[in-house]
Amino acid sequence: MVSLICTLQSHRDDVNCCAFSSSLLATCSGDKTICVYSTRDFSELPFSPLSGHGYGVHCCCFSPCGQYLASCSTDATTVLWSMDTGEIEAVLEHPGRSPVRVCAFSPDSSHLVSGGSDGTIALWDFTSRTLRKTGAVSDTSIVACSFTPCSQLFITGSTYGDLRLWDLKMNHLHAEKNAHDLGVSCCQFAPQIMKDPNGFVCFRLASCGQDSLLKIWIVSCVSSAGVKMQLVHTLTGQSAPVLSCAYSADGQMLVSGSVDKTVTVYQANEGILLYTLNQHDRYVTACAFSPTASIIATGSMDKSVNIWRVEDGCSAQGKSLPDEVDSVSSKEDRKSRGHARLMVSEWSEENVSAWLREEGLETVIDAFKSNNIDGEELLSLTKETLSSDLHIESLGLRSKVMKKIEELKMSPVCNGTPDEYLCPITREVMKDPVIAADGYSYEREAIESWINTKSRTSPMTNLPLQTTLLTPNRTLKMAIFRWTTSQ
Repeated sequence: MVSLICTLQSHRDDVNCCAFSSSLLATCSGDKTICVYSTRDFSELPFSPLSGHGYGVHCCCFSPCGQYLASCSTDATTVLWSMDTGEIEAVLEHPGRSPVRVCAFSPDSSHLVSGGSDGTIALWDFTSRTLRKTGAVSDTSIVACSFTPCSQLFITGSTYGDLRLWDLKMNHLHAEKNAHDLGVSCCQFAPQIMKDPNGFVCFRLASCGQDSLLKIWIVSCVSSAGVKMQLVHTLTGQSAPVLSCAYSADGQMLVSGSVDKTVTVYQANEGILLYTLNQHDRYVTACAFSPTASIIATGSMDKSVNIWRVEDGCSAQGKSLPDEVDSVSSKEDRKSRGHARLMVSEWSEENVSAWLREEGLETVIDAFKSNNIDGEELLSLTKETLSSDLHIESLGLRSKVMKKIEELKMSPVCNGTPDEYLCPITREVMKDPVIAADGYSYEREAIESWINTKSRTSPMTNLPLQTTLLTPNRTLKMAIFRWTTSQ
């Protein structure tokens, strides 16, 4: 059976990816942050959330030893973080400054691969943090990648729908065109090296896509330069695009998440559906198995991460988990907070006190109250004013307060914000929305900066903008104004 252990609700926007190490869980989000938890009790680490990306974070993955975490973002970088301190170890700028959609470590820790929205592929030497090779697939975005368990090959999946296998010299070994109609969304090799009936080394690969299918392939190395891909199972357990998939550490189970809001668990070798889980409220965008325990993490556009325990004896095929399952939150559900429905600048002194209490900063509440700190004044505080005006003497405490304030500034203003009011680049409520040549609306300052640094490509489609002319979206601006004043 599968049981829900807990629900983590630290993120303030869509959860895009989940990743396990032997002792940690990392999740990343459109809110520009990465949250890191201990798998012992799923408590958030002191240095979490990690804030270093300028835009939403698409993917995160641990190095095999668990000492480092890589995360990639629309800001065209892959950031390497130390899991001892939470500090940035290196920032890898993607070739061509394209948004980075996916990244993956090789199992031997020698390499890191990243894929961009413009179809570029970067192979990094992880030891030296230097770019080793680049490749490209034209007219598409790279949205999926995975190394073989031997670390000598890796596969990429694209929005065009193909799966392509590469070696470490960036030689293109095989292309499985139209592997998924309308586009690949995720792919992952099983951790085991096998041999096919002819004695050739082979690997099991799972892929999923916009065609609502989860597929299992056998990838065989039939010669030093030849590769063969054979489709062995097509799984139809979900009714909408399948956005994520992951193997268990022993390769015996396979989990997937879908636009239909379900999580499916399969017996991987035979492709048998074991369970369908229904606890997410929106698209399930991410899933991962723990390498050391029978634990699954699933992330969703409902901003939550569910943690599941897989017990022995999964014999009931296709069994659904009941809708009502006890769960706990890593933090209080922000939807129930009165101040979460307001812009921070509109918070009262009481709202500020409530926020300080929820963030574990009770010791400074009296100082804030005596200085009549409301939301607008909260956002203007500095370490210097905390010391000189509020007389908070502890340097560590001042640093903690400032860290929480910076998180507020970087997060969407509330959980109930209509998505169309958020700039696709900054994921913040727009103040001066403009329509670009791609038909999308953006915050003027954000799209102007993008155009100046991204070679005039669309942030949403990655296609060239026919013109840099920006048209004020007065209708949207008025709608945002009415919405903010009604909150």
